[in-house]
Amino acid sequence: MPVAYSNVYLQSAGMFLPGAPVDNAGMDAYVAPLNRISDRLKRRILGENGIQTRHYAIDGEGQTVFSNAQMAQAAIEATLAQAGRKLGEVGFLSSGSSGGDALMPGFANMIQGEMAAPPMETLSVHGVCAASVGALQAAAQAVQGGAHPLALAVASEMPSRLFKRSRFAAQGYDTDFDAHFLRWMLSDGAGAVLLGGPQALPHTPGLRLKLRWTHQRSFAGDYPVCMQLGLTPDRSTSHLDFPAWGDAEAAGALALRQDIRLLPHLFDVCIHEYADLAHQGWVPERGIDHFLCHYSSERFIPVVDELLEKAQLGIPRERWWSNLAWRGNTGAASIFIMLSEFLQQQGARLKAGDTVLCFIPESGRFTAGFMLWEVEADTPVQAAPEASLPRKAAAAGAADSADQGALPDVATIAAPHDPATAPQALAPLLTELASIWQDYRSRVWRTPLLQRMRTRQLDTADYVRWMGHWIPQVREGSLWMREGAASLTGEYAALAGLIDLHADDEQHDFKVLHSDYLKAGGTATDIAQLRRNPGGEALNAYLHGLAATPNPIGLLGAIYIIEGTGQRIVPSLLPLLRQALPLPPDAFRFLEYHGANDEHHLERWLMAVQMALALDADGTAAQAIVQTAQHTAQLYLMQFQHVLPQAR
Repeated sequence: MPVAYSNVYLQSAGMFLPGAPVDNAGMDAYVAPLNRISDRLKRRILGENGIQTRHYAIDGEGQTVFSNAQMAQAAIEATLAQAGRKLGEVGFLSSGSSGGDALMPGFANMIQGEMAAPPMETLSVHGVCAASVGALQAAAQAVQGGAHPLALAVASEMPSRLFKRSRFAAQGYDTDFDAHFLRWMLSDGAGAVLLGGPQALPHTPGLRLKLRWTHQRSFAGDYPVCMQLGLTPDRSTSHLDFPAWGDAEAAGALALRQDIRLLPHLFDVCIHEYADLAHQGWVPERGIDHFLCHYSSERFIPVVDELLEKAQLGIPRERWWSNLAWRGNTGAASIFIMLSEFLQQQGARLKAGDTVLCFIPESGRFTAGFMLWEVEADTPVQAAPEASLPRKAAAAGAADSADQGALPDVATIAAPHDPATAPQALAPLLTELASIWQDYRSRVWRTPLLQRMRTRQLDTADYVRWMGHWIPQVREGSLWMREGAASLTGEYAALAGLIDLHADDEQHDFKVLHSDYLKAGGTATDIAQLRRNPGGEALNAYLHGLAATPNPIGLLGAIYIIEGTGQRIVPSLLPLLRQALPLPPDAFRFLEYHGANDEHHLERWLMAVQMALALDADGTAAQAIVQTAQHTAQLYLMQFQHVLPQAR
């Protein structure tokens, strides 16, 4: 049965096609002939499919210009720009593709990482053309169910890397027709759609596009594999069963193949599925006004047309729309690219009440995919008091549970401690700190400094700059801790002693960091010449100010964030830095030391928290620790954000 929707609308649809259009004559620069029969096959295939131009994400030398994730990112950015939205407003991202740039992890996660996107719910739909339907369906359900006010679905394909002539060298440039076929059929591109509540379409003011239903059904149990990558030509052996990748390539297991003899069955199956939908009442009796059909070749237009007529569901040809001729066949991305360009070029023709049917047949193992949209007049809609209500209600419920000493339903691992294994009295506090830490950690990893580390673009000058900002900040650590310990009075004497002990351990750390700075090429031999950046200055002022107040128990929240950074974030940075920077091992001693020892520091911190709560007569200690952790996280994040010059 189709999945119906009552409150899901298209906010915008965007696309990205890499490079300049490549015409049929220019294809050889990207998809070179393999042997004497290649040119004849090329003329035959291009003569039938009707494609005149397409786009490739590789250059004439076969080098990648845009990765698959980068194309997806560009399509998402175009989609968000159309809708006037920011990535941070989107809580759900689904992707559809036959494969990303890596075998794992999931493509949606790779796209999220490429964009340094905030934490979000993701889903990677792996398939062929109908993977786009699965991605859109998941995004629509996220909106329909109220889990997310905005959801993105993106589809991106980059088959060109499989078609380079060099890929066929192991086979002596001799391959079968099934492997030849798709080299002249498929090309690269990405498309995305943003779903949410009622909103006028960017290209058609006064109208909005409502998603009525989606449907996909696989018939993999009915027919053999039609389109595949990773099996030998006879489909009997997986590429993973060979002793080495080279052996698999020589056996033809890494060539993308299409059994064109099965293709007529695909359309027969899909049109029968559409007829069944009509019989069940899912197709409007008045018919379809705009038909976006993802056929891989113009050769199949009369096939689809005839089958629809036989089912008494014919759609006049003037209502069909396709951009196959000038965009090419981009697999799963095709329908999103088609929808985006249809709205750009044909949006002015739309009128309230029109229906738009998207039909996506997938030949991989035969899947029928459909989406039905309906055009509505855009009337002012009062925003529901409530996009934020469920979250507020949930937060209130979680607070009530915490007040009763119960843990939230969702298991939350605190950094560095798990509330489930902590002493019972500490569980609510550690759970709240875990939430603060999770947000802080995610934001730190998305700062420009860490993004440069992740992408191996960090240079030695960046590292030296970071160390130069950090050294005077670390030097102050033991000072504000001692000042805070001195401000603890009376029954807090034992706690003061514990904090003093911690300050003793850290009082010379800045010297180790300064040594690393000099080993990396830093020139300030006098530490007094170094200055904290704005974030470091703000953090230092805040902690010294708090330490000077009577009984500053909240400082334990600051220690939690600072020591957690040393234990949880720093160890992950070390391998990245060592790979990226041509520096000797002793240029990273400070980071290595904290990655190995901060766990012991945090055990001492846990003991200090237990002592503070045991002495808490007025019940304010836990809240003070939480508030200080929040403020410290904000300021420490600012320190990370100000390491690199803003222009970069």
